[in-house]
Amino acid sequence: MACRFLKRLTLVAALGVFAATAQADESITLASTTSTQNSGLFDYILPIFEKASGVPVKVVALGTGQALDVGRRGDADALLVHDRVKEDAFVAEGWGAYRKDVMYNDFVIVGPKADPAGVASAETAAAAFDKIAVAGAAFASRGDRSGTHAAEKRFWVAALGAPPAGQGWYKETGSGMGATLNTAAGMDAYALADRGSWANFKNRQNLQIVFEGDPKLYNPYGVILINPAKHPHVKKAAAEQFIDWITSDAGHAAIAAYTLHGEQLFFPLKAR
Repeated sequence: MACRFLKRLTLVAALGVFAATAQADESITLASTTSTQNSGLFDYILPIFEKASGVPVKVVALGTGQALDVGRRGDADALLVHDRVKEDAFVAEGWGAYRKDVMYNDFVIVGPKADPAGVASAETAAAAFDKIAVAGAAFASRGDRSGTHAAEKRFWVAALGAPPAGQGWYKETGSGMGATLNTAAGMDAYALADRGSWANFKNRQNLQIVFEGDPKLYNPYGVILINPAKHPHVKKAAAEQFIDWITSDAGHAAIAAYTLHGEQLFFPLKAR
């Protein structure tokens, strides 16, 4: 009887160890932006998180609008995106349990070194976009409902009252940041890019930054837990390990430590 009890106790202990290991090794799916992927940030910070937590992270890199769609379908456990208006609406509609600030960088306007539209002389980003329109200079737009595309549309509205869809000089690529920059390089066109993607972009050809520094180019990122009340299969505990880490001092230190060519690309934000 004692032997049988000890065997049963050993089996229970073994199952307990297995369950703990399985939970520790549970992976999560993070739907995020092509800018965070293209910049190389995830390649740097995710191994640090995975080593500390034992939770593997699978990244699905899309435009913010598409990432939010993934979240609505419940095909991700968390989001890391950059369109504050849409993020707040996503949470208000109940798709996200909550949102927290993570980090920020900024947008830049890139264009041909010759700067045919005279963008470099603009005093504001909206004025820069107006100069591009007045000159009818080639412009490559992501056109993909991403956070960058949403920001670009706000600048067009400020400059012209509406985006210049249908104009011959305005090319919507319907693709991510890297592909859109490739299009801009091939067309010798202007484009709006996040600084991280631009810093990591190799095929610059004749392009350079022609405008930067307007406070309205500020680009904040937030992390959102997909609401388990909407999608009960969401891996809440594991996803919250990631959220807690990336908004912690350790996560902030990892974000701040990522540099490219000696330039820090993202700056931590205190979680709110």
